[in-house]
Amino acid sequence: MKAANLGVLFLIELGALAGAAYWGFTRDVATPLAWLLGLAAPALLIVLWALFGARKARYPLHGTARVGFEALWFGAGALALLAAGDTGGAVTLAVLVVVSKSLAFKWGQ
Repeated sequence: MKAANLGVLFLIELGALAGAAYWGFTRDVATPLAWLLGLAAPALLIVLWALFGARKARYPLHGTARVGFEALWFGAGALALLAAGDTGGAVTLAVLVVVSKSLAFKWGQ
């Protein structure tokens, strides 16, 4: 069960990135700008994760700061889906994040 949760954790990370990309690509703007937004939004999340969230982060966060960062980071993915009009996807991502992160905390992952 613990190993499966690690897989879910990885998938929700990808889901947050996909949500950000989907938001950018679906903006009602000129095509080049939509492409820029669709690529830049997940790129920004990747940079933030590399700096603060990854195991080998340059500025690793711990405790409450880590929880707050992850809430904002995953929340950005869910809000991006919501802003793009995918309410079901946003709710699904948010629920998966809460459940999987709760289990990860309980199991020390």
